[in-house]
Amino acid sequence: MADTTPGTPAGLPHTTVSAPGGVGTSAARPDGVLKVRGAFAFGSDLWHEDMLWGTTLRSPHPRARILAIDITEAVALPGVHAVLTHEDIPGEKFYGLEITDQPVLAIDRVRYHGEPVAIVAADHPETARRAAARIAVEYEVMAPITDAAEAADTGANGHVHEPGEYKAREAGNVVHRQRVVAGLGVTDEVRALADVVVRHEYEVGMQDQAFLGPESGLAVPAEDGGVDLYVATQWMHADQRQMCPVLGLPPEKVRLTLAGVGGAFGGREDISMQVHACLLALHTGRPVKIVYSREESFFGHVHRHPARLAYEHGATRDGRLVYVGARISLDGGAYASTSAAVVGNAASLGVGPYVVPHVAVEAAAYYTNNPPCGAMRGFGAVQACFAYESQMDRLAAALGMDPVELRCRNALQEGSVLPTGQVVDAPAPVAELLRRVRDMPLPPPADADPRNFPGGVANATRGEGVVRGVGYAVGVKNVGFSEGFDDYSTARVRLEAVGGEPVAEVHTAAAEVGQGGVTVHEQIVRTELGVGRVTGRPADTGVGSAGSTSASRQTYVTGGAVKTACEAVRAAVFERGMRRYGWSADVVSGLVLTAGKVVARDGLVVAELADLLDGAAIEETRVFRHRPTRALDPATGQGFAHVQHTFCAHRAVVDVDTELGLVKVVELAAAQDAGLMVNPAAVLGQVHGGSAQGLGLAVMEEIVVADARVRNPSFTDYLIPTILDTPPMRVDVLECPDPHAPYGLRGVGEASALSATPAVVAAIRAATGLPLRRVPVRPEHLTGT
Repeated sequence: MADTTPGTPAGLPHTTVSAPGGVGTSAARPDGVLKVRGAFAFGSDLWHEDMLWGTTLRSPHPRARILAIDITEAVALPGVHAVLTHEDIPGEKFYGLEITDQPVLAIDRVRYHGEPVAIVAADHPETARRAAARIAVEYEVMAPITDAAEAADTGANGHVHEPGEYKAREAGNVVHRQRVVAGLGVTDEVRALADVVVRHEYEVGMQDQAFLGPESGLAVPAEDGGVDLYVATQWMHADQRQMCPVLGLPPEKVRLTLAGVGGAFGGREDISMQVHACLLALHTGRPVKIVYSREESFFGHVHRHPARLAYEHGATRDGRLVYVGARISLDGGAYASTSAAVVGNAASLGVGPYVVPHVAVEAAAYYTNNPPCGAMRGFGAVQACFAYESQMDRLAAALGMDPVELRCRNALQEGSVLPTGQVVDAPAPVAELLRRVRDMPLPPPADADPRNFPGGVANATRGEGVVRGVGYAVGVKNVGFSEGFDDYSTARVRLEAVGGEPVAEVHTAAAEVGQGGVTVHEQIVRTELGVGRVTGRPADTGVGSAGSTSASRQTYVTGGAVKTACEAVRAAVFERGMRRYGWSADVVSGLVLTAGKVVARDGLVVAELADLLDGAAIEETRVFRHRPTRALDPATGQGFAHVQHTFCAHRAVVDVDTELGLVKVVELAAAQDAGLMVNPAAVLGQVHGGSAQGLGLAVMEEIVVADARVRNPSFTDYLIPTILDTPPMRVDVLECPDPHAPYGLRGVGEASALSATPAVVAAIRAATGLPLRRVPVRPEHLTGT
């Protein structure tokens, strides 16, 4: 079926057709079989015949002055080729995604447990580790700043970064602060308008992305004095931008190619081993490979910001929200990373998908001596969602109202005005999503099979003390980069005839981290050019930036770039037809490309695509930008901050053993709006994955940090849901096209990670009657021990 799309060059057709394996189909992943068979090469599988192995010496202290570093014994170890400290860096010594505040290797002091101090290259990984252990570092240990409250009191606790030292946007230990004020804010006058008020404080622990493939890469020195880096990352051009000043090289001499990535979820947005491997390779003149161990990976990437959230909700007796006040404190750790953007999301999305006349929200991130925090699925919205959804349940209880009905009564819809003043100008089916999960059949009551009780085959209970609860939640997440960021992507599409058959190639720098971008790009090419054989070139910096694989943005932005490049290729095809066959503009306007042919709308084949190409390839490169957003006003938070919003609702059913403090999530049903599903199977996979990650935050996932030291850097002690912890997930997907997005699609990667957590905790509250204001919920929270 043909349809019409905007954005085609003037005078040429606006035509797309459905195609086998095209948009809207559950096309198989091109890398799927290799991954299932274990034949796919991940970053840790990289190899070079004469390569060296790199390793990193890390600080055992969260806060200390470095008095001396002695590398004598390390260098003397046979097989060691280099031992480098900050003194060996040829260029700039700091980097950072948004604020250049992080040293490549520690200079004079360390600010978190695990901070890199020195790097080693040797002919064997064990030799490198033994050499690192021989580096003598003399520290003067200082008392760490362990949370945002301590960080706020600089008079008593000092600064993580000295005032005016560099880079920090705000005063003291504040990384960034954002206020959002709507209506009259929250004043005594506004409070007087509410019949019911609920006030509570909440806490969210530090969650890890827990990707399975550790940080890894191979740096190869080049004859031109540059370096080629093969690396598992999320945004090669951002890596390149930060690395070039450090290496003292121009961008054309720092070339990155994406290696196989074993998951990311935001944890690979910041540089980890990239610049270390390149420094060692350029210093030794040999290829250098670095692969973090599982323990080192916990120190090598940022985590989800822990948060403390104080909320106040006021409503009328009939359940209409009058006001919301919130103060959100985020622990950013030792370096800024993306804390400013996380703050922006927490503030602008801090009241949830609801219409609220009067709002006063303030969010801030603080420097501490805890591990650095940054991007993770949900990105600032997760923490707020747990708090505002917990508040909605408290408010429903205070009003004696069904919690779903309360939410529906206040739900956003198209045309609503957000607290930032932004008008929702696309479908916002919040109430519909809630009603859909509410109306799904409930799972049957627990039977007497001990395997189905909390604790499972451990035979922890025979049913005594087990109670069931049901909880609901809904969340809102922005799509793409916001607040005025120039969010764009680049794609190159090539069409040629090979062996008498038209084939297409698509080339982008979008990082495939498991989300399925490689599949989606091929689907778009098949749809737009009507070509069955489509291949994707490896992602590298040989083509313009695609931005980060994060913020649920790649299908929207890079998909948009691929679509736009295809439109340019298609226009060139028709121009050839006009020259060769004398097609008029009217004729061309009725043509489509399908099944390797140029076809009129009445089905008549007017040309074979391979004949029209006639041995001369067509290649077009295009950049796609979504409509511009604007920075939030720093005082009021007003502004068109987000290009698109995405929504998901959950219903959780849990069984709780109140004597042992065990929780079994019996069911986690979801309903999400996907705009248009480019790949339905991939959409379901994203909803399943986000829901499981939200479940993990609800009941088990937390990096335990005590006195600023990480206590559980292993998959033995950092628990993530296994298949036995993950219940059946009934998923209902709505398709309400966004008129501003390519194909009407909506980014789907993150929304399900928001509402799963408060839904599970709401179900536990319903089962136990306990207040439960912190996640993850631990057994002792349920037993009172």
